Amino acid sequence: MVFAGTLVLAPAQPDAGGKGAGRAGSFTVSQHGKAVGTAEFTVTPAARGYSSTSVVRVSMQGLEYSLSKTETLLGDNRLRHAQLSAAVNGSAVNVIATPDATQILINISANGHSSTTSLALHSGAVFVADFDPGALDTLLALGAASNNRDLWAIVPKGAGTVAAVVLATYADEQGTLDGKPVTVHHLVATIGGAVTDLFSGPENELLQAELPQPGFALVRKGFVLTPSVKPGAPPEQ
Repeated sequence: MVFAGTLVLAPAQPDAGGKGAGRAGSFTVSQHGKAVGTAEFTVTPAARGYSSTSVVRVSMQGLEYSLSKTETLLGDNRLRHAQLSAAVNGSAVNVIATPDATQILINISANGHSSTTSLALHSGAVFVADFDPGALDTLLALGAASNNRDLWAIVPKGAGTVAAVVLATYADEQGTLDGKPVTVHHLVATIGGAVTDLFSGPENELLQAELPQPGFALVRKGFVLTPSVKPGAPPEQ
């Protein structure tokens, strides 16, 4: 499995009701229903905005993966700085993303090679890496604030590319969180042809993600998605 980080971009939105602050979650990383790791994130108030951290550990046959991500965000969710350190089967990967007035500079160091890519600036940025629940939670918040429109992804592979993020809303489902019934929103994010099913709670908080990697999922601890009788269909427009 090859490490792949992405930047998901959307127009900056006011932080309605303090949505950016005080968010946190602990998740199980599973493959085909078997636990293979853990992932967690925390977003806390900081000077001029928020501080966000994510920690991921996956250990299974063929994949030893660890990740530590820190970033600072302005109060309207615009990215100030992001730094990621990861190890994939013993190979180190480091990524730094810094926006300025006109562009986003991405410095990538992997497999003994380093590169710096300049990409067009989009207002607001969420830094996403493999198995990172914090970034997906932020994507859900941005989607809710922008009516799921004008979302973009920057993929720092090779020279870096930009792709639109299509975030589609499907019919609500049901589940339980810590044993209590909860209405579950179902969205599907498509980025460069890769599809991720996202399941969120009433406050758009991430509860579960079916990842593009075959069979892999993130499931918030204490959450159980009630199986649907049939796959959900998009609501009538």
